[in-house]
Amino acid sequence: MTRHSETTPPATAQPVLCETELVAVLVSINHNAPHILTLDHGQSFPAGPLTVEHRSLQKGMRNWVERQTGLKLGHTEQLYSFAESLHGQGHQKVRISYMAFIRQNCDHNLAERSIYDYFPWEDRRNPASTPLLHTIADRLRLWAQGDAQRWQRCATMFGLEDHHWNDELSLPRYELLWEAGLVPEATWENGTPLPGLSMYRDFRRILATALSRMRAKIRYTPAVFDLLPPQFTLLQLQQAMEALAGCPMHKQNFRRLVQQQKLVSRTAEYDSPTQGRPAQLYRFAPTTAENCYLAGAKLPLPAIS
Repeated sequence: MTRHSETTPPATAQPVLCETELVAVLVSINHNAPHILTLDHGQSFPAGPLTVEHRSLQKGMRNWVERQTGLKLGHTEQLYSFAESLHGQGHQKVRISYMAFIRQNCDHNLAERSIYDYFPWEDRRNPASTPLLHTIADRLRLWAQGDAQRWQRCATMFGLEDHHWNDELSLPRYELLWEAGLVPEATWENGTPLPGLSMYRDFRRILATALSRMRAKIRYTPAVFDLLPPQFTLLQLQQAMEALAGCPMHKQNFRRLVQQQKLVSRTAEYDSPTQGRPAQLYRFAPTTAENCYLAGAKLPLPAIS
């Protein structure tokens, strides 16, 4: 009688447990600066699990945020997704981040922080940014010493030498500082980190993504109007654009662009300032604002020598 050899059955792969979380970067304009709603003393964003009741990720995020905060969201779009292994092998969390705009003067009790608390070098309206940018330039020169290609990247990103500052490059600028070891989230430290609040995990990278995205959106779409009250002055509109762009805009050129494109319509009302003359109130005109182009409203900033 022939005895059959015993074989060991192949090992069964353990299923990977995957948890999906929606992260919300909620942006509003307050005190002439873009603000975000934060948790954990400014270290993280509002977040919640994706559930089967959601028909889409974006709808799930909107429903979760509006239910938890009572806020009505305006312009909303997906930003960035990343995965993180938890508790060793076999457990993974996927975070999907979204950016959404909240109208100015919205009444809420959630913690707020200015985006420029995290990226102080991005607000070129603030005189304090000039010495900080000189410090960044000096430290990047040391980091790029002897590497012409690396220095070219630094000069392009930060408007050094003959390059102009491009405000839409906030994400590449943060990534360059991370690579140079100049921010606390970097995997290696290159001296004392630069000023600016840090965040948990990859959250400051998500915020830099949001800043880059919104700076592009406000120039080629009417998304900025989702940050303003239903009626506003032209000065309030310009200040909202300047707050998001982090740079001044030419008043006459800006108003000419807005009015030529018929982005707004006059109302019969005026604001009531504490000082000065009352200003005409306007409202967004969506029927004539399909093609929004406000890029020409910005003044080029001088390169940092």
